[in-house]
Amino acid sequence: MAKITRKPVPRKAAVPKKKAKAAVAKPRAPAKKSLKAVKPWTPAEIHEVFSRFRKANPEPKGELEHVNPFTLLVAVVLSAQATDAGVNKATRALFEVADTPQKMLDLGEESLREYIKTIGLYRTKARNVIALSAKVLSEFGGEVPRTRAEIESLPGAGRKTANVVLNMAFGEHTMAVDTHVFRVGNRTGLAPGKTPLEVELGLEKVIPAEFMLHAHHWLILHGRYTCLARKPRCEVCLINDLCRWPEKTV
Repeated sequence: MAKITRKPVPRKAAVPKKKAKAAVAKPRAPAKKSLKAVKPWTPAEIHEVFSRFRKANPEPKGELEHVNPFTLLVAVVLSAQATDAGVNKATRALFEVADTPQKMLDLGEESLREYIKTIGLYRTKARNVIALSAKVLSEFGGEVPRTRAEIESLPGAGRKTANVVLNMAFGEHTMAVDTHVFRVGNRTGLAPGKTPLEVELGLEKVIPAEFMLHAHHWLILHGRYTCLARKPRCEVCLINDLCRWPEKTV
């Protein structure tokens, strides 16, 4: 009987298993600094801040030159996107000849433009000043109105303009928020807000009534001369020990 020889079946080469990819942790984005997460100011700290401002400058004054409520209104309207110094340079001569609504109308838009042509957007502003003068005469008996809504109804006048006029001309406890007040309110943590209105309402909520008459002037001057936009002068700041800004240099 013949011997049967079976050929061995070749084995398939083992396929190496794929190694599982090691999980790579994605780097976390650095947490954004938020003034709202900073410890809130206490009433005692806020009182101390404004006590220091008052002691350093008991009677702060606005830097826009004016002779009556009407010229203040005009100066504030002209100051939009312009410096107080630039407005004052133009209005000194203007207010000598036109310090009432009627005199401003008599001067006329074309002549007014010549007085204020060194101020940005002077054509639009001249048109607004003539229009608001006419409205003050026709609707308010030639007197600057004394409510926010009425002032805001005038051409070229917004909420900030109304707050400045109400505060400076009529002694109202209003908070005018310009770029300086907006920066100080957010940077210090006194009243963080995404809009000027949020900062305004936040400051009105926390500032004691005894300081409100001059509060917006103290904050404006602080922002203009100490809490500068690009390089704050923390070393000479009156409130650097209380300020909540995480990047302060002292």
